[in-house]
Amino acid sequence: MRTKKEELIPARELMEEIVGPLTFARFLRVWRELQDMTQVAAAAKLGVTKARLSDLEHGRRLASVELARSIAKRLGAPETQAIECCLQDQLRKAKVPKLRVKLVA
Repeated sequence: MRTKKEELIPARELMEEIVGPLTFARFLRVWRELQDMTQVAAAAKLGVTKARLSDLEHGRRLASVELARSIAKRLGAPETQAIECCLQDQLRKAKVPKLRVKLVA
């Protein structure tokens, strides 16, 4: 039984404490690897070059909302989570890291 002072840590916050912030780069790589796809195969499926996919997976380039949504659809991944990660990355780049993105459908 929990006392009043004990609170559950949301899963996303707990994960971020362990592995760092959830970025679109991590999101993309995890979903690609879950499907046992190489970068070459994933790039073909997603309609991007392998170089662009590599840049996205390593955070060298940020995805637009449109690209994040398209990639999520093609990988069968949750679109909302992909877009949240994409927008959060854009806030980090704009040096507004304290704001948290949470989409509600």
